[in-house]
Amino acid sequence: MRSCLLKICRLICVFLSFPLFLLKALGLSAAYKRCFPRLVYAMTARYNAKMHSEKRKLFRNVCKFADNNGSLRLLEIGCGSGANFQFYPYGCTVLCADPNPHFETYLRKSMDANKHLTYEAFLVVHAEDMQEVRDESVDVVVCTLVLCSVRDVKTVLQETRRVLKTGGAFFFLEHVLSSTSTWIHFLQHTLEPLWFFFGDGCTITRATWKDVEAAGFSQVHIQHLEAPLTVVIRPHIMGYCIK
Repeated sequence: MRSCLLKICRLICVFLSFPLFLLKALGLSAAYKRCFPRLVYAMTARYNAKMHSEKRKLFRNVCKFADNNGSLRLLEIGCGSGANFQFYPYGCTVLCADPNPHFETYLRKSMDANKHLTYEAFLVVHAEDMQEVRDESVDVVVCTLVLCSVRDVKTVLQETRRVLKTGGAFFFLEHVLSSTSTWIHFLQHTLEPLWFFFGDGCTITRATWKDVEAAGFSQVHIQHLEAPLTVVIRPHIMGYCIK
């Protein structure tokens, strides 16, 4: 009964979202690419306020992965508007990467507000193909609310391992698929077609922790949590992996 209801509700959402995907297929949704960074920048303060303690907990060990000279080079993939800058340790060098060039205006605002960091560059690249970043050249890679919208999670994690120095760390914070026994799981599968468009490719039904666990890191530390957010993105994972 529940399975049947899920299929019917999802079909309704697919039908409602069809005009949006048609516009995208015709290349007429480019304007939304420009608007999306503004939307993300506006939401950042609210997300950080609700997740402040979790982010502080997540990033408290970043400084431990500095090299022998005490310098720390950090790559943030899917950096967006720079929502994490305030949590990074004083003096670290940040390399930013995002496929949407329209984030740069808001990224610069975050850079100006976080003078305790050194900013190396803003690379307009997809996380699946970061050829501009050399092998084993960064101490830390950070990825928050990004693996939900990349095209290939496994490839992103392979690229992450490639650019990390041996002994370096990958820090992540992501919303994920809920347990099959919950109504959140039902809502995620039902609303996914509409959410995908308005979230600029965000997928709310990924069991991302499975990909992280299978990515080949020497150590994996994952915590599941319920975030105080919109119900369909309430299930989260956070943690870090060591290469």
